[in-house]
Parts: sequence; structure tokens; C-alpha cells
Amino acid sequence: MRGTGKADVFVMLAHPVGHAKSPGMFNETFEQKGLDSLMVPLSCRPEDFDTFWAGITAAENIRGVIISVPYKVPVYHKCAAAHDRAARVQSANSVRRQADGTWYADNFDGVGFIDGLKAGGHQIAGRRILQVGAGGAGASLTYCLAEEGAAEIRLADIDRDRAAKLAALVGKSFPNCRIEVGQPDPSDMDMAINATPSGLKASDPLPLDVSRLTPEMTVVDIIMEPAETALLKAAKEIGCRIQPGRPMMDFQVEAMAEFFDIERKDRHHG
Repeated sequence: MRGTGKADVFVMLAHPVGHAKSPGMFNETFEQKGLDSLMVPLSCRPEDFDTFWAGITAAENIRGVIISVPYKVPVYHKCAAAHDRAARVQSANSVRRQADGTWYADNFDGVGFIDGLKAGGHQIAGRRILQVGAGGAGASLTYCLAEEGAAEIRLADIDRDRAAKLAALVGKSFPNCRIEVGQPDPSDMDMAINATPSGLKASDPLPLDVSRLTPEMTVVDIIMEPAETALLKAAKEIGCRIQPGRPMMDFQVEAMAEFFDIERKDRHHG
């Protein structure tokens, strides 16, 4: 029986939270594994965040929280400790409660993205990559692409300063990867990645110049819905290999389940 008084409770936090897929995916996993656990979608207004987080921390049977926009950075700063993946981008998309009641942060955006690419048979090492979007998820992606041995990353973002700061930080950690800030132009690249929300709505402009795509390029979109964005549709028509956003989410959920130790295999997580 699920959802008893002894249930492990997990939270999905976003504002708004209506689009979140994690609660459904995790609750399905809990059901399949016969676990007395549940994930609840919660939201709060940004001005109420501090009060909200104090309440989450006080609710001692909440074991973990998945975080989405706009709370990844504020939640990171509420944590007592963090994995390097979260620390280097100062952003958390998953936190778990430690034995002493404090929070430990991690970030699986990049992990899920890389695992999804590898599962799709896409090579990263030695590749020249255009990445459009240097925000929260984008920052994780850039670090992980450099870590995987990308030869060159061209970063494009509407906020050029943000892209320049990210390029400098990643370049310092991974000097073998050439990182430059440029236009959303995939010319001379092996792979083009959309790490922006552009494409969620049918009226959105294309995130990059598709007229510069050639059939030997791979085009990746991190948007989950629609499954085939206007960008992927255009790329497919040109003859590019494409990678949709869903695998990134699927692999993130897998990594998060392990992080939360949903089956309590490791009692040291508290």
C-alpha cells in the first residue's frame, strides 16, 4: 500500500509546476517497485520562497526535492554541501536531506544530457559544438560537454555577458576545449544544441540559423514537449541526425532515483 503515514515523501518544486513531468514519472516508478513513497508537485511565489523552504526543511519526512525554474539557484544556496557538478554552476536540480537534517545538492541536467546522447549513439569527444543557451541547464551542459572531450564549443546566448562568464569558467576548468562566444550559427560545427526554452510554443522563433545546417550535422533539442520541435523538424528535413529532449529527462530520473536512494539500499543517506 502506498501513501501511508510511514511514506517517504519527495517534492517537485517549480513555479509554475503544472508542466512538470517528474512527479508522474517517479510515482510510476514507486508503484512498479512497490515502494511506500510518493512525489508531490508544489509551487510557491518567488517572494514567498524563504518561508516555503523553511517549511520544507521543517517537514522532517521530506527526503528529497527536485527543483526546476526559477528555484535552482536559490535552493543551491540553502544547502550545506554539494557535489562539484552543482557547485561549479551554483545551481541544484536535486537535493536530499542528510542525517543531520541539512540539505545536500546535486545537478543532473548535464549528466542526463550526456547519458542520453551516448545512448543515442552520438559522439562528443573531438567534436565541434554550437550550444545556444547559457542559462541554468545550459551551464551544466557546457561543463559536461567539455568534460567529455568536446574539441570546441561555440556558445550563443541573448545575454552575451552570461555566455562570456560561462565560457571563461569552463575554459579555466577544461583548457583543452576551445570555447568562444558567438552567434547561433552552426556553420563548421559537427553538432548544434538548443538549450533554451525557444520551441516550447509554436509561435517561438527558431533558436538557431537552420539555413546553415548541413546533412552531416547532429541537431539536439533539450525541450521535451513537443517531442519534435520546429528545430528538429527543420533539421530532419535537411537530413541531419536528431536527438529529442526526452532521453535527457529519462536518464536524469534514473540518476535522481539513485541519488535519493529510493529503495533505501544505503542507510547512510539518513
